[in-house]
Amino acid sequence: MIKMKDLTDKEYLYGHKACPGCGMGIVGRLATKVLGEKTIIALPASCMSTVTTQYPQMNYSVPSMTMAFPGTGAVLSGMSAGLKSLGVKDVNVIGFAGDGGTADIGIQALSGAVERGDDFIYVCYDNEAYMNTGIQRSGMTPYGATTTTTPSGTASIGEKHFKKNMFEIMIAHRIPYAATACSSYTTDFMNKIEKAKNIKGPAYIHVMAPCPTGWGFPSELTVEIGKMIVECGLWYLAEYENGKVKMNLVPKTLKPVKDYLMAQKRFKHLKDEDIKAIEEHRDSEWELIRENWMK
Repeated sequence: MIKMKDLTDKEYLYGHKACPGCGMGIVGRLATKVLGEKTIIALPASCMSTVTTQYPQMNYSVPSMTMAFPGTGAVLSGMSAGLKSLGVKDVNVIGFAGDGGTADIGIQALSGAVERGDDFIYVCYDNEAYMNTGIQRSGMTPYGATTTTTPSGTASIGEKHFKKNMFEIMIAHRIPYAATACSSYTTDFMNKIEKAKNIKGPAYIHVMAPCPTGWGFPSELTVEIGKMIVECGLWYLAEYENGKVKMNLVPKTLKPVKDYLMAQKRFKHLKDEDIKAIEEHRDSEWELIRENWMK
């Protein structure tokens, strides 16, 4: 088990230009500390590529490549194949892609790469919208959230659909390893990166990364907001390996979703009946979790 005290003092992601309190920054920093200097990173057009590759600075101290928005899975396949052809076995290949670049525009390339069984780690940092280009909704935007393309108003609640479940989509591929995580639960996330590092074949980690700018909360509350979403059951921590799902954290009692929602500007317009609908959906999802994964 990796703990914070076990990490190297060396920084592999340093001086990035992300917004204060960015959960994605935590994800990139801790993942590379676990993987070490023998790592190659693929970055699609995204917040991560934008804040780490502003000329003349490159904020990753290991090789990183920025490529087309939909191509993360394909590029990871190419990197993995290239290293294999050269006989290189001790280099980690990892991609960091946002929720839009994963669940929407990049899902075809990701599905193909996973199906081929190439050896890589794919990290989706989920801030629940296309934050880099102006807070447009994605397939991971939660029900009721206001974005620039799903604005709330007299004729709209905001986003009208519940978010896509990429964890279950990856399980359907019978991937060697898949996990969910949250940037606020650092030890859990780092140990999942460590496990993915040692697995042969594709590994997928979907990590919740709160976004102060897009969600509308003070930057010093990033860790607290991340814990709240897990404690109220709108996000869960789990792993899939050897054909089975294991829950890593099950709250004894799910906290009301209202406190989490009302802590963010994007949900301030919601009425009590809207919050009730979100809570009912959460409860139905947890019924399925208990029935299918916790017997």
